Amino acid sequence: MTFLIACPNCGPREAEEFSYGGETTNRPKPDGSAEDLARYIHFRRNVNDWQVEWWYHRDGCARWFLAERHTYTNEIRATYWFAPAPAAAASAGGSDA
Repeated sequence: MTFLIACPNCGPREAEEFSYGGETTNRPKPDGSAEDLARYIHFRRNVNDWQVEWWYHRDGCARWFLAERHTYTNEIRATYWFAPAPAAAASAGGSDA
């Protein structure tokens, strides 16, 4: 059984066109412990609920985006492009000028 995913660029497409990139997680800080890094790489929440996930439109526009998907029903309620938090963009030296 398949379901539709609405790519923010290409519109609704069959799920077979996409690659699942995993749930979103918080990356540990550069000075984080080895335990924090191992948790980030290997452990997932594995919820039976809504979660935000990375998806890649492999057979379409070849872009990564985020989707809010229910892990039991596969219902997609929203898809959107990733936008870093303003504080993260400022600390990375980003500028609109």
